[in-house]
Amino acid sequence: MLRITKGGHYYENGTFVAAQQRPTFVPATAKQGTMAYKILAAHTKETTDAQFRITFDALASHDITYVGIVQTARASGLTAFPVPYVLTNCHNSLCAVGGTINADDHAFGLSAAHRYGGEFVPAHMAVIHQYMREAYAATGRMILASDSHTRYGPYGCLAIGEGGPELVKQLLGRTYDVTPPPVWAVHLTGTLRAGVGPQDVALALIAAVFPQGLVKNAVLEFVGDGIAALDMDTRNGIDVMTTETTCLSSVWCTDDVVKQWLTVHGRAADYAPLAPDKLAYYDGVIDIDLATIEPMIALPFHPSNAFTMAHFIANAGDILRQVEQEAVSQWSLKTAPCLTKYVENGKVRVQQGIVAGCAGGLFGNIHQVARILQGGAVGQGVFDLSVYPSSQPMMLSLTKDGTIADLISAGVTVRTAFCGPCFGAGDVPVNEGLSIRHTTRNFPNREGSKPSAGQSAFVALMDARSIAATAYNGGYLTPATALSHVTTEVPSYGYDKTPYTGRVYYGVGKPDPNTALHFGPGIADWPAQIPLPDDIALVVIAVLLDPVTTTDELIPSGETSSYRSNPHHLAEFTLSRRDPQYVTRAKEIRTREEARRAAHAPMGIGSAVVARKPGDGSAREQAASCQRVLGGLANIAAEYATRRYRSNLINWGMLPFLCDQFDDYAWTVDHVVEIPGIRAAIEAGNEVIQGMYCSDTVRKPITLRLPDLSADERAILLAGCLINFYKNEL
Repeated sequence: MLRITKGGHYYENGTFVAAQQRPTFVPATAKQGTMAYKILAAHTKETTDAQFRITFDALASHDITYVGIVQTARASGLTAFPVPYVLTNCHNSLCAVGGTINADDHAFGLSAAHRYGGEFVPAHMAVIHQYMREAYAATGRMILASDSHTRYGPYGCLAIGEGGPELVKQLLGRTYDVTPPPVWAVHLTGTLRAGVGPQDVALALIAAVFPQGLVKNAVLEFVGDGIAALDMDTRNGIDVMTTETTCLSSVWCTDDVVKQWLTVHGRAADYAPLAPDKLAYYDGVIDIDLATIEPMIALPFHPSNAFTMAHFIANAGDILRQVEQEAVSQWSLKTAPCLTKYVENGKVRVQQGIVAGCAGGLFGNIHQVARILQGGAVGQGVFDLSVYPSSQPMMLSLTKDGTIADLISAGVTVRTAFCGPCFGAGDVPVNEGLSIRHTTRNFPNREGSKPSAGQSAFVALMDARSIAATAYNGGYLTPATALSHVTTEVPSYGYDKTPYTGRVYYGVGKPDPNTALHFGPGIADWPAQIPLPDDIALVVIAVLLDPVTTTDELIPSGETSSYRSNPHHLAEFTLSRRDPQYVTRAKEIRTREEARRAAHAPMGIGSAVVARKPGDGSAREQAASCQRVLGGLANIAAEYATRRYRSNLINWGMLPFLCDQFDDYAWTVDHVVEIPGIRAAIEAGNEVIQGMYCSDTVRKPITLRLPDLSADERAILLAGCLINFYKNEL
């Protein structure tokens, strides 16, 4: 089904050969034969050291992130967008909290597009990644967006999702600096069976590599003759989910399928053939025989918690009991929820199905849902099914060919383009309900429930085909391969840009400095931050010892999304689902620091979060900035789950400490880590930092590390945040 081969391999004329079998080859030279290297090198502004210093061809943000990005760039001297910058509105469009602030954010975005020369996509028109696929993804390009699922690899486009400050750097003419990443080959062979879709392939891949951290911060390069039989929607559906492996980005070989897709979208000139050179070097190989992939299901609380559907159904009681116990641990519940009640005579009953977003709401997936449901209906029970086409042109095509009519006739509710089901801002299932979704994540609370209020619900990820088969079977979990009428046929997609031409504001390259920005009452400036003190005392105010801590746990998604444009208001939700006392403790430490400054005392005081492996998931900078707003000064971790979370910490002036002896310390709230001379150590470029760990009964040395900081990153930390760094330059 899937085989992983670790260690260096040469891709020699289409065949993989272990590096030791070619001792005369030079890996450093052969690495330049990868597609990733060629694209990175072509976008590198400087080559003075061992880093790629990247400038991107286009940028994109959605309405959870663009206000903060524009505000940060504006405070740092922005006059005009130097490259195409697309502002989409697919996250806050249906969050029903906060009064007028969602619409006010959208008005701000439109005014920013006019003032600085950007592209504005109104609410309900498209989800961010579908719009970028349709309008900007092209062979050889690089795109940066403030959303973690930024992946346009099937077009031969290297796309990266990062926190907002990295986009600010691009807007101000700076570079995205990255050491040459590992590159892993994903070798596809065979052909998918009817009833098996992109989410099945993706979940099998994630389950194989995520637990071992095999491809963390790497580029996945898709090669092999199995690509040819995959249509673009299937390629996109697999590709967008590579984010959940924690890789940096992805890129695929291109072919006539890509050329035809771009031609249909009026962009034939954006196609070019792309493949590795006759000799290329990979840091590992993942072989996937598509013919052996089975329908998959990922149980809460991570896409890597995946099983074949056959295995899950046969062992549902045991697996669901594990989920119940994990819920107790995640939410500190006194009583476990009961999911095993849904196991009935060897079947598993679910309460809801969703097909949506950049992974699920694609033309091929939705057409397959309609085909599978033909002659059937969702029924009159608890189970319901909703489908969200990911763009209005797609909705138009599905309407013209009758697919939408077929879905509505079968009892499916059809919605406009919206990312809410992916992050808990809509379609919340019943208490203790089990929702099956072709979306991107199933982290705790990503379905919008509130365990602290006695409301818990659960998401399992599946492919749209098996979700439709489950609907066809009355809400009982069913792999699509079990139905005899399932086919692989998908009609041609007739792209019609008319919905965009009538609504999208195309202002790229046409800045109007006379346009005033629209500031609603919910939009606030970032609070001022001070430079890093000479000496610091870090007061531990939260300890998270789970194997991985997601950004959703650091700052909740869902209904809080409406407050993204007010740093003070949003900060009130920091760690609210993991440690309800965090905000109170943070404010106490912030008050002590303010008193310290008033008294001109020498040692700065800041709060710190201690976490084993923080930062998996979303690129949202607020996971770091909210800590900073409340007086946070550092994270102390055994490792960081993603590069983007570590970058967010740095850009907000927070020290991303690593502790190699993490488990040697009895980390507890109110313990203190004193670090004299921290400013001088960073100025000197020291990677090893000596401090003192202090509790009520123990005072002992501690060694922390700040590895791989660039000169700019050190300067940002010294300045106190990215805004200060640019102000100092001005």
